[in-house]
Amino acid sequence: MSHSEYLLHYIWKYRLFDQLNLETTDGHKVEVLDPGINNENAGPDFFNAKVKINDRVWAGNVEIHLSSDDWYKHNHHIDKSYNSTILHVVENIKGDVFNEQHQLVPQVKMVVPQSVKDNAEALLKCRSNIPCKDQLADMKPHIVRPWLGVLGVERLERKTNDIYKHLDRFNNSWEEVFFVLLTRNYGFGLNSDEFERLALSIGFKIIQKHSNNLFQLEALMFGQAGMLEDEYFEDEYYYNLRKEYLFLAHKYQLKSMDGFVFKRLRVRPNAFPQIRIAQLACLFSQSPRIFSKIIEVDDYRRLRLHLQSETSEYWETHYSFGNVSIKKKKYLGESSLDLMLINTIAPVLFAYGKRTDQEKYCDRALAILESVKPEKNSIVREFEDAGFVVKSAFDSQAIIQLRKEYCDNRKCLYCKIGYRILSKNVQQEV
Repeated sequence: MSHSEYLLHYIWKYRLFDQLNLETTDGHKVEVLDPGINNENAGPDFFNAKVKINDRVWAGNVEIHLSSDDWYKHNHHIDKSYNSTILHVVENIKGDVFNEQHQLVPQVKMVVPQSVKDNAEALLKCRSNIPCKDQLADMKPHIVRPWLGVLGVERLERKTNDIYKHLDRFNNSWEEVFFVLLTRNYGFGLNSDEFERLALSIGFKIIQKHSNNLFQLEALMFGQAGMLEDEYFEDEYYYNLRKEYLFLAHKYQLKSMDGFVFKRLRVRPNAFPQIRIAQLACLFSQSPRIFSKIIEVDDYRRLRLHLQSETSEYWETHYSFGNVSIKKKKYLGESSLDLMLINTIAPVLFAYGKRTDQEKYCDRALAILESVKPEKNSIVREFEDAGFVVKSAFDSQAIIQLRKEYCDNRKCLYCKIGYRILSKNVQQEV
């Protein structure tokens, strides 16, 4: 479907047409009582509409086309599912149309207000990452805030669907799902896919079995990450890890990843993949069943304590194997802990609440996002530069949803901000 036809759907749905002077092609007055429900699947475009033609009320479906002859091009005249069409809405009238029962279908001409055309073209053809960037600062809070609320929940629900897929994969084991998600998010975007592969290559049951031995956890995780491949590396700790890994890999029939897949370019030393893996190993040695603890805590500030970990002593003087550095304890920073709360804890709590029908966990997830500081990334900065006020992590997650699902896909016609821009000045025209 072209953008023009989408636009006609939009105008019909939100009644951005001249409702006082709407008539059928044969001169009968039309009053739209209910535009109906937009149908995105096969069949008429709007179901269960209600219109009044002269003094008679009709209930049924509405079909919308750019031109009346599209009715025949799409073979609606021989399709019984269109027999319940009570109105054919078109921009260009080229003749009468009949349904499969050879009955005349009433038609009205849709006049698209010029301001809607101009605003839609400006939005849909804009080259900016944010099509309405120049108009965002003028949007009133009573328009923006409710829309952010919808978007924030939309993003949580999208993440919930992803979590459900993991649950199906792991036979509804929340501990195993949490292990995979937490490990993934220790990649902090740049290495997220690689860290998820690492988690999947080992499996939670093996991690659990060795959770009381930090050295073995490190051997498993570094070995599976492909970071213990050098047979002649001159570092005693490395040598001992490699020896332990080869034993465990043989025992569990493990196959390691390629170490080169982990990205290190322009990564700060504290965020090197080796440091993140060392922190993860320490965390799982402290709390092998961390999910069970997470759902018991109702204060997000206490949750930080369950996510915080140090490293083994070796990593206090190293950022990579063999290269000695000044001794320094390596914790997750405040911003990293916030990202763990935003991308791991909140989505899992929300999904758990949905799956178990316990609203308190959904509320807890929302409370976390509303309490934590907003993320600092390129998407959030771009919206802030355009005049958006970002108050919390809930807002920043909503903005990410807005950008990825609406702006990037040019779905301005489905956006509340887009609606305000498109409908501006319509009343004066019609």
